[in-house]
Amino acid sequence: MKIRLDLKNKAHRQRIKYVLGDFVMSNLAWFIYNIVRYQMGRVVGWPYLVSYLKSDMVIAGQIFFPLLMMVTYIFSGYYNNVVRKSRVQELLTTAASAVINTLLIFFLALINDVIGVRGSDYEMIFILWALLFGLVYLVRAIITNHASAAIKSRRWSFPTLVVGSGAAAVAFVDKLNRRKQSSGHDIMGFVNIPGENPVKGNPLPCYELDELQEVCSQQGIWELIVVPSRDDTPQTMDAINRLYALDLPILISPEYFNKLQTPVTISDLYGEPLVNISRSNMSDSGKNIKRALDIVTSVIALIALLPVYAIVALIIKRTSPGPILYKQERVGLHNKPFNIIKFRSMVQNAEVGGRPQLSSDDDPRITPFGRFMRKYRIDELPQFWNVLKGEMSLVGPRPERRYYIDQITPLVPAYSLLHQVRPGITSMGMVKFGYAKNLDEMVERVKYDLMYLNNMSLLNDIKILIYTIKIVFTGRGM
Repeated sequence: MKIRLDLKNKAHRQRIKYVLGDFVMSNLAWFIYNIVRYQMGRVVGWPYLVSYLKSDMVIAGQIFFPLLMMVTYIFSGYYNNVVRKSRVQELLTTAASAVINTLLIFFLALINDVIGVRGSDYEMIFILWALLFGLVYLVRAIITNHASAAIKSRRWSFPTLVVGSGAAAVAFVDKLNRRKQSSGHDIMGFVNIPGENPVKGNPLPCYELDELQEVCSQQGIWELIVVPSRDDTPQTMDAINRLYALDLPILISPEYFNKLQTPVTISDLYGEPLVNISRSNMSDSGKNIKRALDIVTSVIALIALLPVYAIVALIIKRTSPGPILYKQERVGLHNKPFNIIKFRSMVQNAEVGGRPQLSSDDDPRITPFGRFMRKYRIDELPQFWNVLKGEMSLVGPRPERRYYIDQITPLVPAYSLLHQVRPGITSMGMVKFGYAKNLDEMVERVKYDLMYLNNMSLLNDIKILIYTIKIVFTGRGM
């Protein structure tokens, strides 16, 4: 019997299985290790062992260290994607987590072990790593193999829509259905891309782009697969742009992804080579650490900069009529709009008729103090609030307004890929290029942001932050 899985409920149940399995096995590994550790101390006799295991120090460790291990598992990104897992990646992630936990425990507790005579440090470290890796991986592999077998045997399937309704889309679905082992896609229908010729007589329903939000909600859609008949049309890129707002995995063929002129990362989809363009190349652990650093840094900044905020607010109020803060709608993660917050650096009602206008160095709309703020990027400081809310990151592609996105995308189709990640207060484009004064310069700056996307890493984020600090202190913001 085929089970159509609800995305949220299934992911929630799988995550609970993994978390409980990890916690139980981590506790068991630490408990066994304490017994081995005691026995290696050349002290014999069950009464002594029981007395040792009941000691306050061992009990405290039995509570603290498994919890510490769980923190490592969370930051490793293992719980980010819990339904479709690569078993190779699972093996490597588990081994790396065991290494980190072993080293943490060694330097926190074992380096000055109270047991006088025991094995060498190398023996103790290897035994602890082997227990942590072996027991945790055993349960993880059982859970993952059960899910994998259920998917391949078509007992589990995930409601999927194919974006495209032409001959290529229909042929793709036929190919999926002929496979002996299922890839897990339960095709619920097609989505018409404007300009295509839908195949007549197709038994599956064909929806319009405007219906997607409602259809995905009603049918619990899990994934979207883009299979256009003509992949070089503006309509196709517009369709992909609109898909990001649904906050679902967006998969396309490697051939089409190559045309976006960006490196290909093949998703592990049980033999069907598709590329997930709704997620960046950064590892899950990198994403988790990046978000944690965003939260910690923004909280510290918002508190530490309170005196600066107060002084800047007072100067703005006294030197120019109008509000202190300026909010403007930008497009962020998954193509969703949000209000970016800045200190107002222009005169009130700077955009006549509401039509977006880019600024220049000698723009008369910029106030005298606003010019000073923009030079030292002081006007950007309130955006730490956007970072804390999860709308932005410290480092990421610079968010633009929909008006300009609609003009940039036909010129640089790969711009759509920037919506995979949170936009940033600073970016490679801002560091290497600065503010754009016209559409051509915006297109040029986008190339740097795409370069950042293709090379996302915590190290590159640190480099960009260092360059940004240098720009701020040297006053090269404009």
